Amino acid sequence: MTKIDLITGILGSGKTTFLLKYARHCIDMGENIAILENDFGAVNIDMMMLQELKGERCRLEMIAGGCDADCHRRRFKTQLISLGMQHFDRVIVEPSGIFDMDEFFDILHDPPMDRWFETGSVLTIADGEMDSQFSPQMEYLLGSEAACCGKLVISKLRGEADTALVQSILDHVNRALEDIRCDRRLSLRDVVAKDWESFTDEDYRLLGNAGYRGSSYVKKFSPEDIESSVHYFMHITVPEDSIESLIAEIFADESCGRIFRIKGALPVKDGWLKINATREKTEISAVTDGQPVLIVIGDDVSRERIDGHIKPLNTDSEYVSI
Repeated sequence: MTKIDLITGILGSGKTTFLLKYARHCIDMGENIAILENDFGAVNIDMMMLQELKGERCRLEMIAGGCDADCHRRRFKTQLISLGMQHFDRVIVEPSGIFDMDEFFDILHDPPMDRWFETGSVLTIADGEMDSQFSPQMEYLLGSEAACCGKLVISKLRGEADTALVQSILDHVNRALEDIRCDRRLSLRDVVAKDWESFTDEDYRLLGNAGYRGSSYVKKFSPEDIESSVHYFMHITVPEDSIESLIAEIFADESCGRIFRIKGALPVKDGWLKINATREKTEISAVTDGQPVLIVIGDDVSRERIDGHIKPLNTDSEYVSI
């Protein structure tokens, strides 16, 4: 049977960065894998970020967004049937940060998936720089996506993990679990807390065999009810030396909303720059291919206010925001 892993985590937690490292290790170990980007969004910049993995041992697939939950479920099932018939060693699913966990488990129990797939690991990524309190909807997502995880993997750690920091994140997750009336409480043995750059083969073996836990909880929100949103700002060409300051201005302007993350790619003279930014840090790196888009993730995002920061710098006449 094909192992199927689920990489969960709220918006901006670092799922795609983790997936790049996890999938690369699987490929290096000789596994034939497929990655399924399972996103409600109309544009999927994460698929672009994963292109470097594509090759003889790695297939990339995406579920097109822009549809309702029932349509999304049908597309998810159709894609899994197609992948199941190809007998990969492992399929890795990265869903949107706004995701109903039951969709994953219910579909795997449907025939013929129940004969083709076995659940490998459910890994939940928790932002090592997360705020101490989220909106009620984000607290719900944090708890519901951690409830069934085999391991809680903490992101954005540098060097030796700080015990107090790890415990504070664990306490936050457990408060979110309590709030959705889940009986499970995570302990330090459920956590992987170390700099991802220092992962060893043994660490990856642990992650690949983490399994999952069957946990029930109260569904306080459906994916359609979540107000945390993703906005797309497309056809952007701005001076290269203005990119970092533009990102900083948007984060600093409270009228733009409570922004968790800005990611995307922008064209420059010699190619493209990949953008991956949080309030704490902005990472900009050169890539060979791109799509001129900035994706802004957050609560109560004001598209109009962000337009006001981008438009004075943008020289692309086809600029649009949705």
